[in-house]
Amino acid sequence: MNQILVTQKIYVTPELKRKKKFYKVHFILSLFLIAVLGISYIYAAYDRDRSEAVSQEVLAGLNNGDSTTVNDGILVAYLDSKPNSDQSSNRQNESAQTTQNQIVTTSDGESYSTVATVAIPSLNLNYPVLSETSDELLKIAPCKFWGPNPNEVGNFCIVGHNYRNKKFFSKVPTLDIGETVEVTDMSGRTLTYKIYDKYTVDPTDVRCTSQLTSGKKEVTLITCTDDSQQRVVVKATQV
Repeated sequence: MNQILVTQKIYVTPELKRKKKFYKVHFILSLFLIAVLGISYIYAAYDRDRSEAVSQEVLAGLNNGDSTTVNDGILVAYLDSKPNSDQSSNRQNESAQTTQNQIVTTSDGESYSTVATVAIPSLNLNYPVLSETSDELLKIAPCKFWGPNPNEVGNFCIVGHNYRNKKFFSKVPTLDIGETVEVTDMSGRTLTYKIYDKYTVDPTDVRCTSQLTSGKKEVTLITCTDDSQQRVVVKATQV
């Protein structure tokens, strides 16, 4: 029995043409989006590595003495409620404390004012603490957010980025109660603080910066959660 082969002709309708064009554009856009995301990820990683390098250069400048000491103002506390009008008597009745910062100029010509260094032995972490806080400075190193001079009575608050890797304060959320934080001021004095509390708050909650420490010296470390929706707060007191 003979078989008759019939070849069916496929008619390309306008609707089929539109679908084909749509899928082609969608495919090209998908490739473009993947390329953009890939480039963005690579650049972000490069930018973080560059910031880490600058931070360590600042730290090396402090350790090697390649820095300039500046006075960042004088804090004056009166010991008497009614200071004497005589200047010599005023000097006796005042307790003046000069804030000293170290200025380090890096190889790219930028200068950074540093008020302390912070080290966490369990995380193998050691960074300079810049004297002011801004979005740009936070890319370079942890920054002083609030409080007194380092290693003085009060609550010295430090904020740092969580890059979800090993850099800056990324591992701070993994710290446990009882671990230690070391703060070295610009006079070279190093004090050890033991962690006594850790919790998460909303970004608008700044109660952790309170200076009511009952005369104790405290350090507060602040960073973001992994999804950047909240803040992790780590509290430590001098031991």
